[in-house]
Amino acid sequence: MNRLETKLSKMKKRGEAALIPFLTAGDPDADTTEKLMLALAANGADVIELGVPFSDPLADGPVLQAAAERALARGMTPGGVFKLAGRFAGKSQTPLVLLVYYNLVLRRGLGNFCREAAAAGISGLVVPDLPFSEAGQLDEEAKHEGLINIRFLSPTTSEARMAQICGAARGFIYCVAVMGVTGERAGLDPAVADLISRARQYTDVPLALGFGIAGPAQAAEAAAVADAVIVGSALVRKIAAADGQQEKTKVAAAFARTLKMAMRGERNVV
Repeated sequence: MNRLETKLSKMKKRGEAALIPFLTAGDPDADTTEKLMLALAANGADVIELGVPFSDPLADGPVLQAAAERALARGMTPGGVFKLAGRFAGKSQTPLVLLVYYNLVLRRGLGNFCREAAAAGISGLVVPDLPFSEAGQLDEEAKHEGLINIRFLSPTTSEARMAQICGAARGFIYCVAVMGVTGERAGLDPAVADLISRARQYTDVPLALGFGIAGPAQAAEAAAVADAVIVGSALVRKIAAADGQQEKTKVAAAFARTLKMAMRGERNVV
């Protein structure tokens, strides 16, 4: 098992849901992103999902689109993301997964991309625009380098496809909590519990809920049914609204602590 599998397996065995915050690499700059990652890891993040900025992020809502634009404007590239990940991995044992659009992987070369990712200490890849039926080649390249290509499920996934996806999954399965793009929502879709229940019939791999988790209350609700909770837009929005590196880091740390407390069922969480 790689670092991601080891961490989530241990947490699942003790019945604790993992917190997986998302950051866009290079937003607002590489140095700040690294400090944000370290602050999150020290304040409740069990895994960190790092986004490679892309000019056409089809699965992202307006908050993450704007973050990608800021990062690209500052010159962040896939190579820069690998350097950033490597610096973080040298300072923290917190597993890293990389959210990347397939065009960036294809352009660099599947084998080259996976080798660079593994060398940078990355444990898994999240490729939202790569269909399960077309993921075979990336699966093989990732496996060869000790990486995991993360699978997706949604409330509309058929039973037959769900059985296939779950049967091939490792690390965790990214369960989309709402239909549409990323972004904060007023509440979790009632179909979420059914999605998790259906998936558990086919796999023991940890199930992570993402898309639409806006704050502590929803994180707690998600943690009650899933094995992990992914929070992106809400965190990125709070960081973007803060002034200066020190304040951004402080805001990120406080939000992570609040989310983790809520997920653990601790009181006095707003």
